[in-house]
Amino acid sequence: MDPGEAANTFTSMLHAIDQKDWDSVRAAFAEWIYIDYSSLFGVPPATVGVREHVAGWEAFARHFSATQHITGPIVTTIDGTDVVAHTHIRAYHRMSGVPGGDVWIVAGHYDVRLRRIAGAWKIAAITLQVFYQDGNLSIPDAARSRG
Repeated sequence: MDPGEAANTFTSMLHAIDQKDWDSVRAAFAEWIYIDYSSLFGVPPATVGVREHVAGWEAFARHFSATQHITGPIVTTIDGTDVVAHTHIRAYHRMSGVPGGDVWIVAGHYDVRLRRIAGAWKIAAITLQVFYQDGNLSIPDAARSRG
């Protein structure tokens, strides 16, 4: 078991989001994923299918001219046959034309459970704990309203 290889799956997925490479984003996840973004959007955690989950991210992100997800050092722990990656995150989102500024920043911490499936590490669960947001906090609503 190589925890570093597992953690690379998570980092590669974030890079794929920034490149809007949705096929690679989808490929990083297990078929079903436990998602907890309750500290960011207030929605309860849920287990969702990968297609539904990535389609939601894609619909939201298509309105950003750029995003950049920067992680701190990734610390891994072993939990049975899973690897859990822990890291801080700064996620920058840029959208022009929104009153109040072009940038929305989310700062927080990720806990990501990775599982070996068919010989590859896949993200099986992801929890974001938001520390704070900065910049134009109306950008997420603007992204949603642009459909």
